[in-house]
Amino acid sequence: MTTKNPESEHPSVTLFRQYLRICTMQPNPDYGAAIAFLEERAHQLGLSCQKVEVLPGYVITVLTWPGTNPALPSILLNSHTDVVPVFKEHWHHDPFEAFKDSEGYIYARGAQDMKCVSIQYLEAVRRLKSEGHRFPRTIHLTFVPDEEVGGHKGMELFVKRPEFQALRAGFALDEGLANPTDAFTVFYSERSPWWIRVTSTGKPGHGSRFIEDTAAEKLHKVISSIMAFREKEKQRLQANPHLKEGAVTSVNLTKLEGGVAYNVVPAAMSASFDFRVAPDVDMKAFEKQLQSWCREAGEGVTFEFAQKFTEPRMTRTDDSDPWWAAFSGACKEMLFSCRNLKLEPEIFPAATDSRYIRAVGIPALGFSPMNHTPVLLHDHNERLHEAVFLRGVDIYTRLLSALASVPAMPGES
Repeated sequence: MTTKNPESEHPSVTLFRQYLRICTMQPNPDYGAAIAFLEERAHQLGLSCQKVEVLPGYVITVLTWPGTNPALPSILLNSHTDVVPVFKEHWHHDPFEAFKDSEGYIYARGAQDMKCVSIQYLEAVRRLKSEGHRFPRTIHLTFVPDEEVGGHKGMELFVKRPEFQALRAGFALDEGLANPTDAFTVFYSERSPWWIRVTSTGKPGHGSRFIEDTAAEKLHKVISSIMAFREKEKQRLQANPHLKEGAVTSVNLTKLEGGVAYNVVPAAMSASFDFRVAPDVDMKAFEKQLQSWCREAGEGVTFEFAQKFTEPRMTRTDDSDPWWAAFSGACKEMLFSCRNLKLEPEIFPAATDSRYIRAVGIPALGFSPMNHTPVLLHDHNERLHEAVFLRGVDIYTRLLSALASVPAMPGES
């Protein structure tokens, strides 16, 4: 495979655009092409490449740069290969062309989420290896499928496999978000996704009658209770300038189903909700609250989970923690425009594969080095400026040096 390098374009940018052109869009991502691309990168960089098929057609690609002390727990650099769907009619350019405009903005699905990070990992490793560096800790780069639809056929299964255990990960990095200010956001935890379908059953009949105890009436009561809770959390967020979105529980009504005709009162109706539960919430108590809302609406009202994550973990962000000290210390040393690289630690408002990594006891930070950049993941005209992308390579180069050099800790062989 050859890579065309337009005159004056940095080779890392050319590689980034090449990866963006691989259409790994859900629901039918071309994982085969992505894996072939990554295998070639491994060959060029002199990294070993392991492919772990967790389900038929769902392969985790693992690239490994061995450390000088393989007995030490390793550094895990995770990224996902799939991207979300697009509505082409709303895009200025083909979302899989990786068009770069005259100002240097690269338009493509996955430009921010998160093919930029995948290439930044690879290019940081390339730079460090070319400069002759070796580090005590092994660095593993994992490229996983299925993240954009929950990770259930990707990282959720992978962390339970012996191949994952064999990586002996001690610390992990995964995706974050862009930041429109001069700061860089780093995520030490995230909210837990609860996708809930409430079903209400009641008396059917003719649409002209005042029928009592209908499914719609009872479902309306549940919806009202949940939306009142939503407003309360929204007001709590707005009233406290120190709170970020990830620190409160959000909920949105995302689907309504039921009915067969305009003149028939249905015997059953349902409403689906997307809850993102803050990590400090008592999960058992919150589920009891959901049960209470259904019970108060009347008989025949139940709910079921389409997704339920109940193992939130928080990665330490105090300087006494060696991983955080290495990460934040490297950031403090990096100067851009005579200013420190400012970090804003937060709870991730949505969900990433980091939750599965943290759930098995591995500290993880979510970090995508994109400041002065609007948050455009999943949006029309997702784009990233080439200068921001290249600066991200610089940042990861320093971060990997620091993290892979963290001395052995008590209890590490």
